[in-house]
Amino acid sequence: MKRLPPLPALHTFLITAQHCNFTRAAQQLHITQGAVSRQIAGLEEHLGYALFQRQARGLTLTREGQDWLPRVQQVFTLIEQGVREVGGRSATLQVKAPTCVMRWLLPRLMEWQALRPDVPVELTTTVQHGVDFRREGFDAAVVYGAAPNHGLQVRKLFDEQLTPVCAPTLCNRPLQLPDLARQMLLHPSRDEHDWRLWLQAAKAGFEPQGPKQHFETLDMAMAMAAQGTGIAIGDFALIGDDLRAGRLIMPFELKVATGKSYYLVSPSKTLPSGLAELMDWLARQAQPL
Repeated sequence: MKRLPPLPALHTFLITAQHCNFTRAAQQLHITQGAVSRQIAGLEEHLGYALFQRQARGLTLTREGQDWLPRVQQVFTLIEQGVREVGGRSATLQVKAPTCVMRWLLPRLMEWQALRPDVPVELTTTVQHGVDFRREGFDAAVVYGAAPNHGLQVRKLFDEQLTPVCAPTLCNRPLQLPDLARQMLLHPSRDEHDWRLWLQAAKAGFEPQGPKQHFETLDMAMAMAAQGTGIAIGDFALIGDDLRAGRLIMPFELKVATGKSYYLVSPSKTLPSGLAELMDWLARQAQPL
């Protein structure tokens, strides 16, 4: 039986079909236009046919897209109905997390919801790496950086370890360190700090002279690397699922610890049972790393 398409991509299709415009869909979904385009392209690849016709003046639904639209609308109508009817049975945990950790966190939250539907979680993503519980009404948050020391409930998830990653199609032969001088390097930030740190630890002894691209988030750099655009500097702790699925490979064994880590924190002095279970469960999921 063919694997079902991912729910987030179906939601993106629904919003895009309502507007027939990537830009307006991106504004409603609070993501970039490129992210909308990639999700639609991924859904079309999964299904095996086009859902939209791309035209100079905008988008139009294909016949298959027109057939899909009422079905997807029905699915999300049922979900919204379930939220209204079931939502009162258990308080929803509000969790905040930076976009850079989504590749690891989101699949595990989906697994948690399958295991514990009685403890629902609502996830808010942000480009920020911290949280201010005095001003933000979250039950818990994933933070990145130094160990928190403000009297919070803390579960350490994993340490950041930098390593280059790329699509398997980009490596027709084993890469050697000097090859990086000419390759397209993908940077998750404008300062290029992560690549410089890794190259220094690898004793590269050269400055990259090839083309490069900068992205606003680590997740965007990883997504472009998976498409074969170039070689990104990634966090080993966050790419395990991509490595196992064969979307990404590590052309070099060296992993460089930055001294920064990811932590799951909560302001509650005494954790409610559902929140305590969720935090402990996520910490156990991170232990193999």
